[in-house]
Amino acid sequence: MSVNFQTSRTKDNLMRAFAGESMARNRYTFAASQARKSGLGVIERVFTFTADQERQHASVFYKLLKDMAGRTITADGSYPVDISDSVVQLLRYAQHNEFEEHDDVYRHFEETAREEGFQHVASTFHMIGSIEKTHGSRFGYYADLLEQNRLFVSDVEIDWMCLACGFIYSGTEVPDVCPVCSHDRGFFVRLELAPYTCRRY
Repeated sequence: MSVNFQTSRTKDNLMRAFAGESMARNRYTFAASQARKSGLGVIERVFTFTADQERQHASVFYKLLKDMAGRTITADGSYPVDISDSVVQLLRYAQHNEFEEHDDVYRHFEETAREEGFQHVASTFHMIGSIEKTHGSRFGYYADLLEQNRLFVSDVEIDWMCLACGFIYSGTEVPDVCPVCSHDRGFFVRLELAPYTCRRY
């Protein structure tokens, strides 16, 4: 079925996706601030890292609306209110929302785009949906570590990296403060989880 883009449901879904990604970026920025206040610099980085990716998703969806430039799209939607002083709860909220995007929202948007003949848009929904699943898994993993009191503790000696300065510490538990830059223990992360890190150095 070939549908005019300007009257399509796909156009509306793109606007919903743009709005959803834009709001997710802000929610994660707010959550990052709460993590920082809670002394969890590493969780702050997880939220800001993901927020930057959500901004990119919003940009991708927005560019697909180029044919609607100069017009206003009215599209209803429902969006979560994820407010909590608990960093674990914020991670769980984020995990739930990301999985919902993958399992339900973007899957249906993809199906609609294919039905209406917008194969590139459908493929975009599919690929970004897969990314959201990765986001959900990441949030869930860090929530698990926090709930199990294992974010800064390991059963065996491992390497940890200070995300502030890059110092690598070996042990079963991170130090209270980084001996190099004096940032608190909340900035340490398992070296295997540190960004852009090669295990051989």
